[in-house]
Amino acid sequence: MLQVFPVKGMSCASCSAHVTKALQRLEGVSEVNVNLATNTARVSYDPQLCTPEQMQQAVAQMGFELLIDQPLEAEGTEAATTSATTTAQSPTTDAQAYARQRRTLIGAWAVALPLLLLSIFQGLFSGQEVLLFFLATYSLYRYGRAFYAPAWRLLRHGSSSMDTLVALSITVSYAYSFFALFFPQWFRAHGMEPHLYFDSVGMITAFILTGRTLEARAKHRTTSAVRGLMSLQPSEVTIVFPNGSQGTKQIAEVRQGDVVLARPGDRIAVDGEVVSGESAVDESMLSGEPIPVMKTTGAAVKAGTVCLDGTLRYRAHHVGQDTLLSQIVRMVQEAQGSRVKVQALVDRIAAIFVPTIVVLAILSFVLWAVLGHGADSLSHGLVALVSVLVIACPCSLGLATPTAIIVGIGRGARRGILVRDASCLETAQRIDTILLDKTGTLTEGSPTVAQAVYFTADEPRVRSIIRSLEELSTHPLARAISHHLADAPTLKPDHYEALAGNGLKGTIEAKAYLLGSLPWLIEQGTQFTSEQTELARQWEGEALTLVGAASASGKLLALLALTDPLKPTSAAAIERLQRLGVTPFVLTGDSQQTAHEVARRVGIPAKRVMARQSPTDKAQLVARLQQEGHRVAMVGDGINDSAALARADLSIAMGRGSDIAMEASQMVLLSASLERLPEALALSRATMRTIRENLFWAFCYNVVAVPIAAGALYPLCGQMLSPMIASAAMAMSSVSVVLNSLRPRKLF
Repeated sequence: MLQVFPVKGMSCASCSAHVTKALQRLEGVSEVNVNLATNTARVSYDPQLCTPEQMQQAVAQMGFELLIDQPLEAEGTEAATTSATTTAQSPTTDAQAYARQRRTLIGAWAVALPLLLLSIFQGLFSGQEVLLFFLATYSLYRYGRAFYAPAWRLLRHGSSSMDTLVALSITVSYAYSFFALFFPQWFRAHGMEPHLYFDSVGMITAFILTGRTLEARAKHRTTSAVRGLMSLQPSEVTIVFPNGSQGTKQIAEVRQGDVVLARPGDRIAVDGEVVSGESAVDESMLSGEPIPVMKTTGAAVKAGTVCLDGTLRYRAHHVGQDTLLSQIVRMVQEAQGSRVKVQALVDRIAAIFVPTIVVLAILSFVLWAVLGHGADSLSHGLVALVSVLVIACPCSLGLATPTAIIVGIGRGARRGILVRDASCLETAQRIDTILLDKTGTLTEGSPTVAQAVYFTADEPRVRSIIRSLEELSTHPLARAISHHLADAPTLKPDHYEALAGNGLKGTIEAKAYLLGSLPWLIEQGTQFTSEQTELARQWEGEALTLVGAASASGKLLALLALTDPLKPTSAAAIERLQRLGVTPFVLTGDSQQTAHEVARRVGIPAKRVMARQSPTDKAQLVARLQQEGHRVAMVGDGINDSAALARADLSIAMGRGSDIAMEASQMVLLSASLERLPEALALSRATMRTIRENLFWAFCYNVVAVPIAAGALYPLCGQMLSPMIASAAMAMSSVSVVLNSLRPRKLF
């Protein structure tokens, strides 16, 4: 079972590492992914061996709270994910928490600024140092609890986090200043001049709270894509009852078969089929395509789209969690909660980060106190101790990867690019070869019969035979032929067999017939006259797709030529792919001439055209290219190309509606436009580039900042790094990582 639980109390990568460790120790838990950016834990476990209550107890022993009181399992993993993430990211809860945090921040600065000014301008009045003491004490009591409470909770369970470092730093600053103020003679007796660092208590607290407030605000923006998708569905709808009267229902009360009314400007509430009316519908929020689509009786409509200029009545087919919009939300949430491989390294570092920093801080203090010279050696040691504790930042490490993933996948969702798992972003950025199925990918996927010739005196009967057999097939060519022969009467086949990539066999009134590609018909013994062969060549030269009908005795009964126009965006998309350094191939079951003509029109060389390809041939081509060292992506419909999609490094499905085969592919392009394909690859590269930038900054910041805080620059400039500056740098390090993730990226 897979469930996603909200987690309270996490503030840095060390926290998420502790929660992960606690859950992984439990018997029956197979996989754990704790996301700091969304404050959730995604757990795969065996309910026979482990229960949510046991998980909650294990997490509590580490000092955190796992929320299990919501019914998260619902009807499987998808509903669990949706419920948990919705709970964790409730806009109302976020707004209230942000408001509280902002009020705390204002109060912290109201105390910190007087502390700073009174420390800079000394000797203004008698008792100034005592006032500093009271202000620092109030800051410690009123605003330091934001760090003390979680630090103490973790300490009781033998763990630590960023709160531990901050709590230690302000405690040391306060304690040293307290003794320096009330027992200065002890310092002077040992040849040291006492200094007060009460201002550090207030300023460190204020700076860290500032960073967390900015971070919370920025993190809230990272989940805007999911909140935007969730807001597309109206909360209330108008129902048309069987007697013609109308009434309102809450969206949760809508059931299959209900007839729903959509007026101009209304959002479609559920997936359904138009039963009356006519209107243009804006589907850009799902597919990313700005051009409205005209909907009339019999057309499919999707939840979240907008009825523009007419009134529609549509019958609900899919409601609740079954709508395409709900599937998209689930897919985006699951992907945003997933992780890339590099996160494992970050988790290992985070697990030992805080103890390592504490050791380095103590070591810095000891070295300055023992090896330093002069009356200020102890003071320098104290400054180094506090600065090292404050400046180290595991927060930026913990946020580097998840924020980039959340933002990248959210941007993709707004463009109609759905990513099933973050790991496929790593794969997509390395793709150098892409295999494109012709029908429905390069072409519109809606073929029509352009010409038909019958080689028999009984043409009406042959038309009936062809229609009767083709109606049993779901292939796009079969549907086109059935539509073309809609006026022919149907017969009842005695036997029917579909042969993937070739055609079909059927028996009607004890006579066997074949329908399919010409090479397959020839293999089955069908005879072609010279005139028939010449006609076939002529049509193939015009980029027409040919289907033949023959009797089992070998006589050709008919030739049908179908046309499937190129998508207007195909040529531009191929050019963009090649600009990205990706080599495109065309795969098709069509003839060489037709395939080459289509490839020529979109700018793909003939040497990269593979015609007469069966599903097995396509999978073998993928394997051969992989053996040659290529990273291969396969683009298809997720059904006919299932073998090749399964074998490819990256599988991509294209299309509209619920037939886009989400479960068959790692990436789904909701739009029928091929231009989303290079966008998807460019998006993966931009997201992974953001992750690398974030990790580089997070690692380099700590590698450079800690030695400086320890006093590495003192021999050069004679100055120690102020704890206040250290706290400001620490606060901005995590904010900068989140802001870098939110920074718009130019894909092309």
